[in-house]
Amino acid sequence: MQINSYRDLLAWQKGIELTEAIYRISKCFPPEQLYGLTNQVRRAAVSIPSNITEGAGRNTSGEFVQSVGHSRSSLFELETQLIVAERVRYLSQSELRPVFDLTDEIGRLTAGLIRSLSGQRIG
Repeated sequence: MQINSYRDLLAWQKGIELTEAIYRISKCFPPEQLYGLTNQVRRAAVSIPSNITEGAGRNTSGEFVQSVGHSRSSLFELETQLIVAERVRYLSQSELRPVFDLTDEIGRLTAGLIRSLSGQRIG
């Protein structure tokens, strides 16, 4: 697979969009969570497009696949953290619905990117 820039990848673009959304919604977390859950969700979100970028800069498609796999791991970590945020009532279901729509889309896009790069079946 040949790409001109990681910025051309829809998975990266959606990852940036998700990161912006996470920064917006995590502003309402309690101040005592700044170094806890707030920091964790923001770091996980930033890791999603960052790992795609890192992979695009690697020398082999295998390394790219591995980095996109790390991106997916960060995506699943973020979803778990958001579920916790909802359960402790930092976020509502209505706030999370569009975010989870975006995480679902990024999950599909990263799985497709891995398939495209390696021919592997990713669920």
